[in-house]
Amino acid sequence: MATICSQLKLPSHKDGKMYKTDVANTKQLFRLIQSVPSPNAEPFKQWLAQVGAERLEEIADPELAFQRAVSTYREKGYSDEWINQRLRSIDIRNELTSKWNRVGVNEGKEYAILTNEITKAWSGMTTKEYKQYKGLKKEGLRDNMNNLELVLNMLAEASTTAISKNENPDGFEESKTIAKRGGSVAGNARKDLEENLGRQIVSKQSSKNPKLLDDI
Repeated sequence: MATICSQLKLPSHKDGKMYKTDVANTKQLFRLIQSVPSPNAEPFKQWLAQVGAERLEEIADPELAFQRAVSTYREKGYSDEWINQRLRSIDIRNELTSKWNRVGVNEGKEYAILTNEITKAWSGMTTKEYKQYKGLKKEGLRDNMNNLELVLNMLAEASTTAISKNENPDGFEESKTIAKRGGSVAGNARKDLEENLGRQIVSKQSSKNPKLLDDI
């Protein structure tokens, strides 16, 4: 099973020189765990089997995924108010991507570009810049937004969906223009709120201290 691994040149801790080193992604690591004959690997195999069973259950009954998501967020320390907003943001996002799909936008790169346009229009930063600002790497941006950031992001995506439904764009380029306009609706709301509050809405705060999110 080692043949499923790749090799990359990585620095050695001993001499600092670059040596070819076996590396694996998450999927490959799971496959390696499944192939280990040692009894010590049995708890990991059981966990993988449990996760697989839960995923099949969620495919049969998608509501279970929401219930498990709520439990996971609570375990991480999020408030019920934040969790409700986060779940609502997922609904709004799904409605937007469904509309993009219907007007001929391709899932993947084009979705990412349109999302980037929306994010930049309302927050003043690209998605990458926003994540860097919060000090995020693999963590999801929305899961690291405070309440106001999440609400403004929801407004941006909901506005984009509403404009798109009203104008029925033809393909990616027209959808890109609408994405900027939808994001700008929330961007104007952000600026107005910041002027009234006398402080910046977009914060470096992330879910590394989730209980503090409601205080921002």
